[in-house]
Amino acid sequence: MGSTPPLYKGHRYPVEVISHCVWLYFRFPLSFREVEELMLQRGGVVSYERVRRWCAKFGQAYADGLRRRQPRPGDKWHLDEVFIKVNGERKYLWRAVDQDGNVLDILLQSRRDKAAARRFFRRLMKKTRAVPRVIVTDKLRSYGAAHREVMPSVEHRSHKGLNNRAENSHQPTRQRERAMKGFRSVGAAQRFLSAFSGISPHFRPRRHLMSAPDHRAEMAIRFAIWDQITGAVGQPTTA
Repeated sequence: MGSTPPLYKGHRYPVEVISHCVWLYFRFPLSFREVEELMLQRGGVVSYERVRRWCAKFGQAYADGLRRRQPRPGDKWHLDEVFIKVNGERKYLWRAVDQDGNVLDILLQSRRDKAAARRFFRRLMKKTRAVPRVIVTDKLRSYGAAHREVMPSVEHRSHKGLNNRAENSHQPTRQRERAMKGFRSVGAAQRFLSAFSGISPHFRPRRHLMSAPDHRAEMAIRFAIWDQITGAVGQPTTA
């Protein structure tokens, strides 16, 4: 039995149980109570409130660990924004992915004007520490105005049909939004979506491009990376 990683000091549950609950919540459209029920079926007594606290504490840490394992972003970035409801009000979720579908960043904002686009561009370059060769957006004029100000040397392609990669990346978020029946606050939505966009894509390889054996092999690699990120390697497997 290995020693407990520092991140888990003070927690009486095994690392494997904590990481599994967090994985269930961010990977599948489940509520905290449904995670509690699934763990009970496996013989683990874990309250939904404890699951909620684990997801709040460890979700972003796990997502950051997975992002550090990703290769450098590609030089072609796809940007898109989609509206979501937060406490009944319309907000805009800005998202950037590279040509391989890797999520570079997400940002929830109240507007989709030039200032919002400029803020997202600057945050994106600061977080990735990179400048793309080309960006692809829809025809929203805010992108063009912010592009000319923030990254004028970067090629900008504005076309609705070229941006399917970013638009497809919104689909898992839409599924979770429906399952969660919306978000209650901007802060809670940003925190959840930031962790979700780092964890969920890790377990969503491009299945349609793989044979069944290749998919199983790829998933085995990704689960091994998850165990390394969470510190579950060598930890006890019972509650």
